[in-house]
Amino acid sequence: MTTTLITGKGGTPHITSGDMGAMQSGIIGNGSYLLQGSDGTFPTVTMQDANHALIPVLNLVVEGRYARVTEAETATIESGVSGQNRNDLVCLKYTRNNQNIETAAIAVLKGTPNTGTAADPTIPSGSIHSASGTAWIPIARIPISGITPGTPVMLIKQLPPMSKLLDSVTLDRKIWSGPYGMKVRLAKVGMMAFAFGSTSFTSNINSNGQTVHETMDAGFLPADEAAILLEGVNGQHGSLSFYSDGKVTISGSMNSGYYFRVCGCWPVK
Repeated sequence: MTTTLITGKGGTPHITSGDMGAMQSGIIGNGSYLLQGSDGTFPTVTMQDANHALIPVLNLVVEGRYARVTEAETATIESGVSGQNRNDLVCLKYTRNNQNIETAAIAVLKGTPNTGTAADPTIPSGSIHSASGTAWIPIARIPISGITPGTPVMLIKQLPPMSKLLDSVTLDRKIWSGPYGMKVRLAKVGMMAFAFGSTSFTSNINSNGQTVHETMDAGFLPADEAAILLEGVNGQHGSLSFYSDGKVTISGSMNSGYYFRVCGCWPVK
C-alpha cells in the first residue's frame, strides 16, 4: 500500500522525517533557509576572535528538515598565512547513517589559500532529497586576508515569516489632501506606493519648485525621493516632488477649474 494518511492516527508509529521533510519542502521550498529569530531579526555569524566564528541561535529549514542551533556555539577557523587569501565556509553538516539515523552539526569547510582572489571551497556533493549520507549547507563565508579574518558574509537565504507575506499583498488605500486644495488617490502594496486617478486645484499655480506646507502621508513616505506627475487635458502639466522627511514641493503652471491626470510610483521606506 503506497497511499498513507500521514497525519492521521494509524495505530502504530508511521510519521517519518521524510514525510515531514517532503511536506515542509512543498510549503517552504526545496532549498535551505534561515528563519527570523524571536526578536524579529535574522541572526548573523560573527567572529569571536581570530580563530573562532560565533554561531548564534539559529532556526534553519534545510531541504525540508528543520534544524536549530539552540545555544550559541563556536567553530574553529584555522589561522591564515601572511600574504595569502582564503575563504572558509561555516556550514550545517547533515549526516544519515546506515540505520537512517539523521544528525546535524556545525562544521567548517576550509578553502585553499592563494596570493590572488580567494575562492570558496567546493561543496561536497550530496543532498537530503536524494537520501545522501552527508549534505553540506553553507551558512556563512569567512574571508581571510593574510592572518586577519574579515567580517563573515551570510550565504543562506533569509525566509521572512508569513506575516510579512501578508503585508506584501495587503492593499492600503487613502486620499491624500495635497496643496492648493488637490486630492490625490494613493495606494500601497508591500513596499511600493502608487498615485493614480485625477485631481484639480482651487487656485492657479505658477511655481518652479515651491515648498508647500502640506507633507506626504507618513505611511507613503519614499525611501529617498519620489514624484507625482500631473498632466492636464488642456496641455498644462506639473509635478509634485517629495522626500523621505515628508517635505513636498510643487512645480508647473496649472490653472484651477481643470482636471489633471495623476501618475506616480515609488518604493516606500
